[in-house]
This record gives sequence, C-alpha cells and structure tokens, in this order.
Amino acid sequence: MNRFVGLIRRCIEDYSMIEAGDRIAVGVSGGKDSLALLCALAELKKYYPKPFSLYAVTLDMGYDEMDFTPVRELCRRLQVPYAVRHTQIKQIVFEQRNEKNPCALCAKMRRGALCDMLNEMGLNKIALGHHFDDAIETFFLSLFYEGRLSCFEPVTNLSRSGILQIRPMLYVGEGTVRAVAEKLQLPVIKNPCPMDVTSKRHEVKKLTAQLTGQYPDLKNKVFGAMQRLPLNGWAPQLHERQKSEKNRMPSD
Repeated sequence: MNRFVGLIRRCIEDYSMIEAGDRIAVGVSGGKDSLALLCALAELKKYYPKPFSLYAVTLDMGYDEMDFTPVRELCRRLQVPYAVRHTQIKQIVFEQRNEKNPCALCAKMRRGALCDMLNEMGLNKIALGHHFDDAIETFFLSLFYEGRLSCFEPVTNLSRSGILQIRPMLYVGEGTVRAVAEKLQLPVIKNPCPMDVTSKRHEVKKLTAQLTGQYPDLKNKVFGAMQRLPLNGWAPQLHERQKSEKNRMPSD
C-alpha cells in the first residue's frame, strides 16, 4: 500500500494535479481501479502538504443488478462523503438509441452528468481511475484505429464546466491495482455492460498482452516515449529530478 500511494503521489506532483484547497471527487464506478484510487487518496489526504477535501461520486447507469451499498459502506469507513446520481444512460444508449458505437455516446453522457453533479456539489476536480495500462491501450487505440499519436491527458480542463479531470494512477500498473484491491478486500462490483468484453479496447488489451509476452519491456518503452515526445500534456513537470527509467516506471 505504501508503494501504491507513493506512485500516486509522484504522479500527482509530476503533473501538479492537486493544489491547496481543492475539492476533489473520485469517480467511483465500483470497479477495482476507482475503488483502489479512492483508498489511496483517502490515505494521502492525511499527510499531503497541500490540504484538500475528498468526496466520492457514482453515476448509477441504470443497471438493476448493480448495488452500490458496499461502496457506501467503504466510504463510511474511509470517512469520505459519498453521493450517487441515478441516470437512464443505459436505457438511452442501448434501448432508445441502439447505437452502433455505444461507447462514444456513453462516455459523452457520463462526462456531462458527472460535470453537472460536481458543479452542484461545489467541487472543482474529479480523479479518474485510469492507470498505466489504460494509457498504453488508449495510445494503441488511437494509433491503430485513427492513425494518430494520441492519448488522454494526465490533467484535462473541461472548459465548459470549469472542472479539471486528473488521473493520479498513471504510474501504477494494472497488476498492482489488482493486488491492492485483493489485499484490501475492496467491494468490487462486476460491470454488466454488454460492451465490456467486446469493445475495440478489449481487443487492444489482448493484443498488448500478447506483444508484452514477446517484448517484456514494451509497455515501459511506449509510456516513456509518450512522455518524451511528448504527447500533448504528457511532459512531466518535475521529472528532471529523477532521470532513471527504473524509478519512473511502474511495475506489476
């Protein structure tokens, strides 16, 4: 857990993700990534030199089988205020619109609903659970399907809403997140989305795993290239103090 929180703190500081007085929400989907991030930020909040307030927010997408009661109990134990916004996103995307590319519409609707929720609560930042492997897969998705060198940014300004998106887990590999979730016995909720194992992202995840078997250091090299190019928003602000690739790169 100490190493996990340490990697998150390093990422936060490299990209100036947190300032004193921030009111930060963790976007909690119920998956292992967002739950692990919530626990890490709750721990970091105890001693971080820039004081910040922490909240947890969930968008209920409309799946009857998803029960967030265990998440609410976890937030109670962590002493983090928790709010749930009920939506009809699932019905709109899969039943009313019957989209050929449902992931794009779903993401747009979720982003809008979250921004509205945060503005109503007076929060200025949202922390998302995207990790090291997510960044690599997103880079490959853009390359393979769009012919672009691109990825989401560590810090994204959602200018229309005034909300900043931050991704503090970019230095943490998925294997580490999984181990933390198991160690802490986090109440992970299964994702019932029908696109969860059929999307292009799932295809790229499998391909990346295959390539990593042949080229073990592939993901570290790709991640380093993203920072050195750098992709838009990916140049670390404080990396001059740590040139070592070994120190910068996460491990599973």
